[in-house]
Order: sequence, then C-alpha cells, then structure tokens
Amino acid sequence: MATTTVLSEQEYRELALNDPERKWELWNGVPVEKPLMSMLHEDVATYLGVALANQLDRKDYRVNVNGGRTRYTARNFFIPDVAVIPAALKRPFEHDPRAFNAFAEPLPLVAEVWSPSTGAYDFETKLRAYQERGDEEIWYVHPYERTLTAWRRQPDGSYTETLYTGGLVPVLSLPGVAIDLDALCAL
Repeated sequence: MATTTVLSEQEYRELALNDPERKWELWNGVPVEKPLMSMLHEDVATYLGVALANQLDRKDYRVNVNGGRTRYTARNFFIPDVAVIPAALKRPFEHDPRAFNAFAEPLPLVAEVWSPSTGAYDFETKLRAYQERGDEEIWYVHPYERTLTAWRRQPDGSYTETLYTGGLVPVLSLPGVAIDLDALCAL
C-alpha cells in the first residue's frame, strides 16, 4: 500500500529551500514537483516575463518566471509560470539568504502557460485558487491555439473573462503595460 507524505507549511518551506534544483509545489499538503516543460512553453513564459520586466520599474515591481510562489492556504502553494510581485513585498527580505519567495497577498498579475502535462490542473485548480486569493489579473496563455484568456478582478470581487486571439493585450492591473500576443505566440 502506497503512502503519501503530507507536509506542514514549515516542512514544505524547508523542502523547497533545501532542494533548489527542483521546483516543489504543495497540493493539499502533498509536495509535487513541477514537471519540466516544453521548449515552446518555456519560451512563451520567458518572453512574457521579459516583456513585462522591460515595461515595469524595478523599484515598484519584480517579475518572476517559474520562481515566485503564491500561497493559497497553508496546504497549497503554487508556482505560476509568470508572476508580477510588488517590490514592497520583497524588499524586507532581499538580504536574507533563507527568505522564501512566496506570497499570500494578492498579486497584480499571475500567468500560466498551457502545457499537456499541467494544463487541466492549471485551469481547474490554480485558476480558482488565484481568484479566491484575490489576484488582480490572471492570464492563461495557450501558445498552440495562440490565445490568451484574461480574468480581471472587479470591485465587487467577481472576475470578468476576456479571450484575446491577437494584438496588444493591456495589463489593466498595471496601467500603461501591454503585451503583444502575436509576438508572444510567434513560432
């Protein structure tokens, strides 16, 4: 009979900090290694991160690609493909070599890029968690269909959903920032 190890939040933090070569998420208390992604998946996530970083002032925001974690609950931590994190959340810990790059606070933008191995989980589980966390804008990029779906938090806490099939996509949570979807999904 197989057993599953359930970790506390502190045990998860220690696992993630002591095993930096692997990308550990926590799904309902169970550590799950984020799988390696395809070349296109990594290219799209990297291009998106660079495009965002080039438009944002580093004194105000940090952009993490496959690095920063979102804390949904003590039993659920996710690694978005791209996350925009207010610098004020990171500044107090920048000189601590054991600082854990995870945030319970809602973020301006989290993005997932579709992949065959995690696509269903990202859509069914992470999307709901990001919305319940109150993240301002959530993007789901499908590089093969060349689409971007954006969910944007409204003042009443609900989300609107917009499907983009090309052109410039504004990041409404980051005024003045836009991403060229055609360039993002160019093969």
